[in-house]
Amino acid sequence: MKAVTLTALSISLLSLFAEAAPKVPRVTNPRVYGPQALAAARKQAAQSHLLSSSYAAAPQAAFNEKYACSDAATSSAAVILDSRTVPTDPDANIWASLTNDEAAAVIAFLHSDKASLNLTAAENATSWDNAISVVDLLLPNKTEALVYLDKGGPRPERWAKVSIMYGATEEPYVETIAVGPISTDNSTEMAIANLGWQTSKGEHKIRVWNMDEDRFHKYTLNISASMQDVVMDLIGLKAVGDDDDTASTWGTDPVWQQGNATDPKIIRWVGYWANIEGFPFDSQTLLPQGIYFEVETTGRDPSKWKEMGWLYNNVYYEDKAAFRTAWSQPGFEKAAQRNTYGTWTATDRQGEPLAEDAKARPVVIAPEGQRFSVDSARKFIQWGSFSAYMGFSRDTGLRLFDIAYDGQRIIYELGLDEAIASYSGNDPVQAGTSYLDTYYSFGAYAFELAEGYDCPAGAYFFNSTFHAEEQSRTHHNSICAFEMPMDYPIQRHSSGSYISITSNVALIIKSVSSVGNYDYSLSYIFYLDGSIETRVQASGYIQAAFYAHNEDFGYQIHDGLSGSMHDHVLSFRLDPDILGVNNTFAKHSIVPVNQTYPWSRGISRPGMKMVRSVVETEDDGALNWPANGSEMYVIVNQDEPNAYGEPRGFRIMPSLGSGHVVNIQDSPNLLKSQSFATHPLYVLQRKDSEASCASPWNNYDTGNPIIDFSTYFNGESLNQTDLVLQFGLGMLHVPHTGDLPNTVQTTAQASIIFSPHNYLLSDPSRRTNQQIRLDYDSSNARVVSNIERFGASPAPNWKYNLSDAYPTLQNYRGDVTVRKFPYDPLQPFGDT
Repeated sequence: MKAVTLTALSISLLSLFAEAAPKVPRVTNPRVYGPQALAAARKQAAQSHLLSSSYAAAPQAAFNEKYACSDAATSSAAVILDSRTVPTDPDANIWASLTNDEAAAVIAFLHSDKASLNLTAAENATSWDNAISVVDLLLPNKTEALVYLDKGGPRPERWAKVSIMYGATEEPYVETIAVGPISTDNSTEMAIANLGWQTSKGEHKIRVWNMDEDRFHKYTLNISASMQDVVMDLIGLKAVGDDDDTASTWGTDPVWQQGNATDPKIIRWVGYWANIEGFPFDSQTLLPQGIYFEVETTGRDPSKWKEMGWLYNNVYYEDKAAFRTAWSQPGFEKAAQRNTYGTWTATDRQGEPLAEDAKARPVVIAPEGQRFSVDSARKFIQWGSFSAYMGFSRDTGLRLFDIAYDGQRIIYELGLDEAIASYSGNDPVQAGTSYLDTYYSFGAYAFELAEGYDCPAGAYFFNSTFHAEEQSRTHHNSICAFEMPMDYPIQRHSSGSYISITSNVALIIKSVSSVGNYDYSLSYIFYLDGSIETRVQASGYIQAAFYAHNEDFGYQIHDGLSGSMHDHVLSFRLDPDILGVNNTFAKHSIVPVNQTYPWSRGISRPGMKMVRSVVETEDDGALNWPANGSEMYVIVNQDEPNAYGEPRGFRIMPSLGSGHVVNIQDSPNLLKSQSFATHPLYVLQRKDSEASCASPWNNYDTGNPIIDFSTYFNGESLNQTDLVLQFGLGMLHVPHTGDLPNTVQTTAQASIIFSPHNYLLSDPSRRTNQQIRLDYDSSNARVVSNIERFGASPAPNWKYNLSDAYPTLQNYRGDVTVRKFPYDPLQPFGDT
C-alpha cells in the first residue's frame, strides 16, 4: 500500500549544506565532440492546444531555441577540443535543485495575472480547483551543458518544471510546463513554455481518472456500511467511516480501464485491511482480510458510480444482494482462518537472546577524519580519482552528474528513472496492483538516515528539500557519504617468501526512500580500481494476501496470511561518455570452437575464442544478460585506442543478482507504461527529447502514458554516437516466513558494476597507500624480515573516543516546511 493521497505528491530538491572544502582541480585532457555539442540544439516545438492563448509566442520561441532539442544525438562528426577549459562560473552546479527563493518566485509568477492559469492557492484548493502540484528543476539539455562545461560557454539558464493539476473540469488532467528563466529579483521576465517535445505523445498532459479520492473513499465506506453485519460476522471488523473503525478499505493501483476510448469504464477493486489503532507498528499491509468488492467510478459524479460484484472465499457474487443471500443460508462456507495482528507483526527484538550479542557491535571509524572533499557551493564531491556533482528531484531522489575519473568525464548522468512493483494473486486486489513508485516519489520519502545504522557514525550528511503544494519541505540528513572497508581485500597474493595485500576501501553515497510499505536503499559505490557500483536493497513490510485459495501464488506464512508474489524492477539511466560523447556498444562473445592449430598436427581441439561485434542500431538495443557470463558488454570509444590498439572503454555487468524484468510482459494493469522493464538492459542513441524512460504521471493513465519507452526504438545508428543505457535492477520476490515481520536486505538486493575495460594500462588501485607487503623467511614463516607499508601510518598517533562511534540519535529530526504562496520571508519556517 502507498499510504499517501494526491495532496502528498511533491517535488523533492536537494539542499546540500556542508563545510567548504578546497576545490579539486580538473586535469586537462583532449576532448572529442561533434559540432552539435558546440551550440544548443534548435527545434521548433509543436504548438499545443494545452497552452493558453496568453502564453507569448516570443518566450516559447526563445525556450525552443535553448531547450527543445533535435532528434539527433548529442554529437556526430568529431571535433577535437584543445583542452578542458574551466567554466566561466566554476562554482556553479547546473543540476543543483531549485532554492526556496527560486521555487517561491516560480509559484508567485504562476499566480500572477500574466500567467492567466486560473489557479487556486494550494492551501484552499479542492479536487475541483486548478492547483500547483509539484515544482522541480528542468534539467538543462546536455547539448547546452557541454558547451558550458567543456568550452567555457555561458551557464545554462535556470528553468523550472511545474506540474499543475487541472481539476476544474469534468475531465481533469495534469499538465507539466516549463517556467523561466527563473528570476528571484525580477531582473528578467519569466514566461511559460511547452514541454511536449519531451514526451512520446506530443503533449505533456495526461488524463486523471481517479481525481476524487476523498469522494471515492466515502463511497466505499458507504458500501461497506450497508454490509456491515456481513463483514462483522466474517472478519470481526468494522469499516463504516467512524473514528473507531477497526478496518480500512483500499485496493487496486492503478485504476483499471475497460470499455473503449469513446466509452471508457473505470473499474476498481477494494479489499479490507485490519486497522492497528494503538499498535505502534506500520504493519497494515500484513493484514488483508479476504473480502473484496468491485465498483465502477467512471466520471466525477458519485451518484452515477456503480456497485458491482463481491468476492469472498473464492466465490464471486454478482452484487451485494447475492452475497447477502448466500451468507444468510445455512451451510455458507466461511474461511477457516482469520488474519489478526499481534507481536508477530512488530519489529522490536523478540526471541531468545543471541550469545555475546549484548556487547557493543563492531563499527566503522575514520580515525584521522574524513578522506574525501565536499565543495558545498558546487554540491561536488571528490574521493581519490573520482569526482561528481549531485542533484536531487521529487520523482527519483538522488542523482549524480558529470562523474569524472582523474578529471576525465566517464558518466554524464546516473540515476533512477522509475520503479515497478507488480503483484499477482488469486484475488483481484493482488492481481490488479502494479505500482509505479515515482508517482508516489522517491525524493519526498527520502527521510532522515539513522546514523550508526544506515550510515556509519561520522558519515557526511546532506539535507534534501522538495517543493509541493506551494510549500518547501526539508528532510535533514537524508543523504550520506562515507568510506567503508569492504569485507575482502581488493588485491592479494602470497608466495613462499612474501604476501602482498591491499585494503578495499570504497566511497558510498547513499539515500533511503520509504515508499509506502517498502524501504528502498539506493547506493552508489566507488572503488579503487575505477569501478562504480549501483546497488538497490529493499526492506520493510511486504504487501501480503489473504491465505484462502492462494496456494498457487505464494506460501502460507502465518495464520490467515499468504505471501503475495511480485516483481521489483527499478530502472536506472546511465549516460556514458568514454573519452568524449561518441561511443559504441561492443559485444565480446566467448564461443566454443573445435579447430586445428599449427602445433596440433592436424588434430582438432575443442576450446573457446572471442568474437567481437557491436550493436549497430537501436533495433538491436534491447538486450538480455548473457547466460554463463559468456559475453562482455563494453562501451568503447573506437577512436581512442590504448597503447596496444584496443579500444578504451568501460564494461557493464551484473554484480548482485542477474538482472530482472517483469514476468507479466503484457500487464493489463501497466499496459504501455512498463516497456522499459521487459529487458534488463537497453542501449539507445541519446537525445535531449528522450530524457527519461518514464513519467511519474504515467500512473494516471497507463494505456496512454506521457512517455512510452518503446517509442524510443526507431532504428537509429549506435556507431560512434552519444549513447544512453537503461538498466534494470530488482528481483522476483515470493515472500516466505523469513519476510516476517520485515523483508531483510540479505537477499533482497541487486546491483550493476560499471568497470574500466582496457581504459587504463594497469590496475589503478596500485596508487593507494593502504596496502602492505610482508617479506618473510620461507624456512621459518614466523620470521618477518621486512614490512613495507607504502607510506601508510602503522599506528596513527591519535586518541579516538569510541563513544562517538555509537550515536544516541537523540537529535533525529523531522522536516521543516516553508510556505511558498503567499510567501512571508519574515516567517518562513514551521516544524511538522
